[in-house]
Amino acid sequence: MKQGKRYQESAKLVDSTKVYEAAEALEIIEKMPKTKFDQTVELHVKLGVDSKHADQQVRGTVVLPHGTGKTQKVLVFAKGDKAKEAEEAGADFVGAEELVPKIEKENWFDYDVIVATPDMMGVIGRLGKVLGPKGLMPNPKSGTVTMDVKKAIAEIKSGKVEYRLDKTNIIHLGFGKVSFGAKKLLENYTTIIDAIIKAKPAAAKGQYIKSVSMSTTMGPGLFINQK
Repeated sequence: MKQGKRYQESAKLVDSTKVYEAAEALEIIEKMPKTKFDQTVELHVKLGVDSKHADQQVRGTVVLPHGTGKTQKVLVFAKGDKAKEAEEAGADFVGAEELVPKIEKENWFDYDVIVATPDMMGVIGRLGKVLGPKGLMPNPKSGTVTMDVKKAIAEIKSGKVEYRLDKTNIIHLGFGKVSFGAKKLLENYTTIIDAIIKAKPAAAKGQYIKSVSMSTTMGPGLFINQK
């Protein structure tokens, strides 16, 4: 596959056989040729666990000190006072049962996160097959099933991200934009890695973090030392 000119220029800055310290890797990313849009810096963490086992799941949320650079659109399932609270707290969309056909039949996904009050989970359960595969299902563990919708919305809007293992035991996560600069990106990176280490399941055996790499949306990957 023929790579674009910018990719080739970026690749010249990277030694694919080397394992970098995170700070050095982010400085290299900062030096890469700029694109027309502000690229996301992505993190890929391979873990020594088996996600098929319930006691080896790694999932949680963390508030990034500098956010992600993307304002998350929040949909809240709530009624009455809680719906009013959600609107006042800055939710982008608020509703209840009437949203089910819109999501189911019209494929409406113009939001990044769903927050729900516990009493709405019966309604949302009907959408499991649609929301589940997209990672949009609200979950008490990630703080998105809650009576405190105001707090949930504030955290999401301020840069709270969810991390979770995929089927190949890798966590993929965007942790900022190239324009943040190396220092801010490093602080976001450290926050995520610390959270993943703290989330180590008791059932995990052997080496927990197998490999870490980071890249920009359109750029080459750099392997990171995680000793």
